[in-house]
Amino acid sequence: MWTFIKLAWRNVLRNKRRTILAGTAIGIGLAALIFTDAFIIGMEQNMVRSATSSFLGEGQIHQASFRETLEVDKTINNLEQVKSNLRQESIVKGFTLRTMAFGMITSAANVNSISLVGINPDAEKNLSQIDDAIIKGKYLSENEPNSIVIGKKLAENLEVDLEDRVVVTVAQARTGDLSQEMFRISGIYYFNTPDIDSGMAFIPLEKSQEMLGIGNNAHEIAIKFTDIKYGQDKELPFWSKYSQYGNEALGWIKIFPELEIMFKFTQFSIYVTAIILFGVVAFGIINTLFMSLYERMFEFGVLRAIGTGPFRMAQLILLEAGSLAIISIICGSILGFIITYIVMKTGIDYRGIEMVGVTIRDLIYPVLTLKQFVIYPFWLFLFTIITALYPALYAARISPAKAMRKSF
Repeated sequence: MWTFIKLAWRNVLRNKRRTILAGTAIGIGLAALIFTDAFIIGMEQNMVRSATSSFLGEGQIHQASFRETLEVDKTINNLEQVKSNLRQESIVKGFTLRTMAFGMITSAANVNSISLVGINPDAEKNLSQIDDAIIKGKYLSENEPNSIVIGKKLAENLEVDLEDRVVVTVAQARTGDLSQEMFRISGIYYFNTPDIDSGMAFIPLEKSQEMLGIGNNAHEIAIKFTDIKYGQDKELPFWSKYSQYGNEALGWIKIFPELEIMFKFTQFSIYVTAIILFGVVAFGIINTLFMSLYERMFEFGVLRAIGTGPFRMAQLILLEAGSLAIISIICGSILGFIITYIVMKTGIDYRGIEMVGVTIRDLIYPVLTLKQFVIYPFWLFLFTIITALYPALYAARISPAKAMRKSF
């Protein structure tokens, strides 16, 4: 066996130029697969961060039917008990209360429908990026209850700027009576997300509770976990624990199902890349082995003539294919690591591009994992051996007389 292994390596290295070309072609395919996988992981993490840290949160708690109806009087049940329990959760890094209601905002020039969100300015800083998105003016303060922060697009529609006054109208809970308040624009934000920038306004939580007539209640608790993966775990006991008292607890994966669909689609792109790679492998291996086989037809004829069995002939070809696969894997892994590592340092600028309702806000950095250098090379090696079965079967059936006659 050891003799055949040494013979296979000598045969592969006999024509170095052909071996290098074939190994490089296959290695480039493996490098592309490694980079694609690393890029997709980085893109997924980037999109999750963009979606959850901008405003969504990694988890949310509402009254069970609030998300479907958005009725103002459907506030969270047993709010104080829920808050107390959340403070004791080891996996919860922080949370904040919000109120949410449809309303109208009116300026001297125009009127616009909005989603009015009441937030606790200090708690919200640790959970969302509203304060970081301010491009003009300043963030909300509890000391200025009649301050309001609106989006850049909404400001353009209303033809207003900082310190201008606007009137906000909402319907109160239970009675449906209209409540109006005048606010002064303290800040203008820009998330580069059309729905948020043109249709949301933020005011202090206590002022919104007063306008809506809901006392100290809230419509939503946005949660940040110690690990973002908790929000993706649909089986996490946390969700059932807080889906009590008529409430509903959901992770971002259920609140934003479009992201999950997007991730499944990106995984499909990995399979497409793998199919292309294996196609390159199939043609490259078969072509290389048959060229090598025909060049050494006389040698194969001699081997058969001196008593080498068909199994040993096939084994030799398979060992040559395995040797070529090892060379390709080494080249591809090194090339894939170098390219991915360089891009990890520089990043890829897709900022401002929107996909499934999520606007990418940061550079995308590929993520290297052990799987990329274990699983993919393993499948490449296995597929190479499978592909080499055809040339191996051909070599096993060689007739000594015909092989030596064809070589002259």
